[in-house]
Amino acid sequence: MNTRFLLTARVAALTILLVIAGCSKKRPVAPPPPPPPPPAAPTASLSANPSTVQAGQPTQLTWTTENATDVTIEGIGAVNPGGSQSVTPTDSTTYRLVAKGPGGQQEATARVTVNRPAPVENTPPPPTMTDEQLFEQNVKDAFFDYDSYQLRPNDQQQLAAAAQFLNQHPNWKIRIEGYCDERGSTEYNMALGDSRANAAKQTLTAAGINASRLSAVSFGKEKPFCTESTEACWQQNRRAHFVLAR
Repeated sequence: MNTRFLLTARVAALTILLVIAGCSKKRPVAPPPPPPPPPAAPTASLSANPSTVQAGQPTQLTWTTENATDVTIEGIGAVNPGGSQSVTPTDSTTYRLVAKGPGGQQEATARVTVNRPAPVENTPPPPTMTDEQLFEQNVKDAFFDYDSYQLRPNDQQQLAAAAQFLNQHPNWKIRIEGYCDERGSTEYNMALGDSRANAAKQTLTAAGINASRLSAVSFGKEKPFCTESTEACWQQNRRAHFVLAR
């Protein structure tokens, strides 16, 4: 009897303990702390003012960044998170900024266009003219009316201009040849050609050319410039012709 009683008492006591334990309140379990927010991503901007320059002229780069711990610009190197700097590119260049931070990397670019003047073409110097070519270009023949050795007004002006040129070449000597058309005798035309050559010589002398530099000779009608028997051709033969005689 005692053994059964003791066993029953122990079972009852254990049951009471279990009931008491089941009725007690459970303590709440604290939730884990939330994870920290991710670091902010960097931001970056880069500009050039002016964006177009002439070769040799500077431009101003300006930049700003946020959330960056390492900022570089290609061609310049490490820079502050924000600032500006003058640059003088030799050629058109795209500047690239890289901003790095705990939150990642961001880039920005700015293009600077460099204009260069068009290349100057080397124009070859004009070919050097010989003394004879210069002489022919600046000293023109004088022409006369039929049976006359009087210089016409336009020919007088022409010889005055020729004298100015000849005074720039004081070592040159000039031969003045008188010519006539085919009409008339040989003797008459030789005399007329001589008068025409001397009329041109006197005009040059009056314009300042030393007479020692000038000689006059007549060819009459013996060496015509034109051989047709027409007035137009005869007019070409009635002249005082100038030759650089040295």
